[in-house]
This record gives sequence, structure tokens and C-alpha cells, in this order.
Amino acid sequence: MSNSTKEFLWYIPNQITPGHRGDPTQENHNSLDTLTEHARAVEAHGWTGALIGTGWGRPDTFTLATALAARTSTFEPLIAIRPGYWQPAHLASATATLDHLTSGRVRINIVSGKDDLAAYGDSEETQDKRYDRTREFMHALRRLWTEDNVTFEGKHFRLTNSTVTPRIVERNGRRHPKLYFGGASEAAENVSATEADVQLFWGEPLADLAARIDRLKTLSTALDRNLPPLEFGLRITTLIRDTTEEAWRDAEAKVQEMARFQGQGWHDHRGAPAVGQKRLLDLQERGEVLDENLYTTPGRYGGGGAGTTWLVGSAADVARSLKKYAALGISQFVLSDTPYLPEIARQGRTLLPLLRD
Repeated sequence: MSNSTKEFLWYIPNQITPGHRGDPTQENHNSLDTLTEHARAVEAHGWTGALIGTGWGRPDTFTLATALAARTSTFEPLIAIRPGYWQPAHLASATATLDHLTSGRVRINIVSGKDDLAAYGDSEETQDKRYDRTREFMHALRRLWTEDNVTFEGKHFRLTNSTVTPRIVERNGRRHPKLYFGGASEAAENVSATEADVQLFWGEPLADLAARIDRLKTLSTALDRNLPPLEFGLRITTLIRDTTEEAWRDAEAKVQEMARFQGQGWHDHRGAPAVGQKRLLDLQERGEVLDENLYTTPGRYGGGGAGTTWLVGSAADVARSLKKYAALGISQFVLSDTPYLPEIARQGRTLLPLLRD
């Protein structure tokens, strides 16, 4: 694995209620001092930055990312945002300002999944319309970052003679913050193939992701993508212990605890699951452990999103698996396990050096 092309990020919980995915409950779990400790640990232990999630009912993600960026020096927030909560010009301006203040440390994760949209004045409409809006949003955003006097007339957004200041400064070939995007439906993949910089996957078996990568590359050609080649990322839970046996013992104990508390703190994807979430849940039918160490059982007891499947084992076991994903063409890795704070250090110390060999 080439260190120059692979990036390793962590996850910082952005929650009102403590105890996310088995994280210990503690006072001031979401205070600025506590979350700054996470961000500074990310810096200190070799991670590029961290994903910060979004959703109505959470603290505002962009505000938190700004505060953490101000208290760190190299930490790069991957800021999750939703079209509809933001307008393209509003996000373009906010991001350009934060990018200026941090000398280019901002990344954006566009999320189009279900949310309490009516609470902030948005509407769900159909899946196709939602993703068509997302495509327009990303297209307008990139134009606002790279052009002056933008006039844009779409089905969902309109701009007239719009110039965002401060301008995004090109740094080492980076014209603007990377746009990450997830989704497994046909509509979502069309958006990724044409407008995303990075397609984020959840933890599926290697063969499944190989097929999806091939499909997205084919789509990019068929849809006349006019951007640099699409990059691929993996967002997954990595449960690591000193030995393989200890890791599996702890993984099974954690799942038993999830079952005992009916997945409390793990239900990130309530209601009818999206296509990508359903793909993960369906993996249980193929076995409790797929490939060498992809554990599917957590999804049975409430694990959602990146908590649905886990890579389990020693640091060497998990590094071997992640290198196989890298061999498929995945270059962006967003990893995590709970308790979040000590795992930043443990996995930074034991896993990252193996991935950078």
C-alpha cells in the first residue's frame, strides 16, 4: 500500500445522547473540551482527520467541525451535510471560509438518506427526485468553488451571477475540498459516477465491492464523467485486540450486550432501510463471518451503517483485510470502534503502521 495515495480517517461521535455504539456514558460527552480531546488524539496518533456525522436531532455538524478545526493544527474534518438543510451557495461560502481559515483542511460528505426533513422545512419527495437534487447540489457547489459569476438554472436550484469569497486556494493539485458521497441504489450510483470525488462504501465482502467498483467505473464512462477518476472509500468498524482469539471473544461479548439491551445506542438507521443498509442486513443470510473476518451478526441486534458489519481480529488480521480492500482500488478508509477515544490511540499505534508498510 502506497502511503502517498491512501488516507486513514477516524470517526468522532456527534450526539446529544451519550453511549453511541457502546461508547461509555460520561458527563460532558459532547462538550467542546471532550470532543477536542478526540480531535487532538486523531492528530497525535497518525490519522488524517475524522468523519463527523449529521442528522436532525444532533448538534450542528458544521459548527462542531469549525470549533474542532480551530483547536487543532492538522486535523481534517470530514463534515457530513444534507442538501435541503443547506443551499448550495450557503454551503459553498461556509466551506470556502473554513477552508481559508484552516489552510485547506476541509472535506465534505454529502448525505441524501432519510432524515426528519419536515422539521427543517424540507420534503422527501421520491428517491429519484432526491438524488437528482443531490446531483444538482454537488454540481453547483463545485462550480461555485472553481468559477466566478456562476449562473445556474436547474430543476431544484437557481443561481445568478454568484461569486463565493474567499476563493478556494488550489493546494498541491487540490482545487477544492473533496466531495464524499455514499449510496447503493441506481439513482445514488448515477450521482457518484458523475459528481462525487469519493464514493464511500460500508463494510461489504470483497467480491461485492469489487463488482460495485467495476459498475461505477463503467457508469462513469457511460455518463461522460468530466472530472478526475472517481476514488473509493470504506467506512467500517474495526475491532482489534492483541490476539485473534481475544478479538473474537470481545466481539461476541459486545454483540451479546447489544442483544441484551436491544441495540440501544446502535439504531442509526431506523425505519425502512435504504438500499445500502439492506445490502448489509442481507449479508447475515450468507453467514456470520464472511471473507476471513467480516462479522455480520452485529446487524441482527441493531448495528446500523458502519456498525452493521465489523472487521475483527488482531492488528495484523485487520490490516491484511484492509489491504485486500485497497487492492480493489479503495484509497480512503474511515475506521472506528468503541470506546472511541482510547481506540484512536490503540489503532493508531497498532494498525496504522501495518497499513503504511
